[in-house]
Amino acid sequence: MICTTNNPAARRFFLRFLATMLVYAVCIVIAVWSFVHNHPTGVLAYLLAVLPALPIVAMLALFGLYLSEEKDEFQRAIFTESMLWGTGATLAATTVWGFLENFVHVPHLQLFLVFPLYCFFWGISSSLVQLRYK
Repeated sequence: MICTTNNPAARRFFLRFLATMLVYAVCIVIAVWSFVHNHPTGVLAYLLAVLPALPIVAMLALFGLYLSEEKDEFQRAIFTESMLWGTGATLAATTVWGFLENFVHVPHLQLFLVFPLYCFFWGISSSLVQLRYK
């Protein structure tokens, strides 16, 4: 997939996003492979367990970097509003799920799934916010 936008900030964000997700995929493979085959312990186990989270933290920094580089106030507003809707939907979904876990014993939501859930809601909200202005 090629980013076809003429907006330089959006193009840089897209390329950085792809690079970060590639690093995330490599980190996941390294961590899973290491725990399945080598059974690390001690400090190494902690480092390997945290390894896949580092690209996620980098992704959060990329959000801020994009907002600081984007010259178009309208595009920044759409991006920010989409992020807020995504955050709100994630908070609502995880809160409801937490109560369901406590009271009716639905399966436990693994915390590492919260960021992908946020990205899902952010993507939906981004499409809806952009639709509103067409």
